[in-house]
Amino acid sequence: MRISAIIIAKNEEKRIAKAIASISFVDEIIVIDNDSNDSTKKISESLGAKVFSFSGDNFSDCRNFGLEKSTGEWILYIDADEIVTDELMQNINFVIQSENLISTYKIKRKNFYLGNNEWPRIEIMERLFRRKFLKKWVGVLHESPIFEGNIAILDGFLLHYSHRNLSEMLVKTLEWSQKEAKLRYDANHPQMKWWRFPRVMIPAFYKSYISQGGWRVGSVGLIESIYQSFSIFITYAKLWELQEKHGIEK
Repeated sequence: MRISAIIIAKNEEKRIAKAIASISFVDEIIVIDNDSNDSTKKISESLGAKVFSFSGDNFSDCRNFGLEKSTGEWILYIDADEIVTDELMQNINFVIQSENLISTYKIKRKNFYLGNNEWPRIEIMERLFRRKFLKKWVGVLHESPIFEGNIAILDGFLLHYSHRNLSEMLVKTLEWSQKEAKLRYDANHPQMKWWRFPRVMIPAFYKSYISQGGWRVGSVGLIESIYQSFSIFITYAKLWELQEKHGIEK
């Protein structure tokens, strides 16, 4: 097979169909279902995807598991809340058919928050790999690929519909902040003092609102930027809680 697409999904019955439809041009669609309790698996299978079950919060393990199950010469990773645009599809097809020395391609991603509000900052991330050069993914939550060879950037975009409403944002923060806090605790983070909270919260707001241009998106930009500051506060508050309960030395 020329190309396999791998989608990591958990309780994505509302979005998985659009993600799969946007990659109908690939030869093999692999969905790694991470303990969903909705219709994600059923919908994916009905659309022709091969679905494999996976349990665990380690994102790298999840992506590596998908790599093991795939058979394509090229591997494309997308998330269940992402859509491949027509321009990106055309460029993917072009590069996998051409003779070149590129082993890995970065893909540009547009983020949409709280509906169809486009975030000013464009992300660029490694998502398309020539299989033999992709070694593995590393990192529990913020995973990154280990690969060999040359790298280039594709034209076209992934469209990422994240932070769809405030309730989902809060649920996500409560779920993942505990894992983030535990990672910091296990790494022997210095004792949390009162002054450390504004030290992490203010830069988080500044990065989102000023550096990334959140101010350009009006109310959505302000809400998202305050949320980023709040999210990092919850993570470090839970770290403080762990340190108070168990001490710094484990």
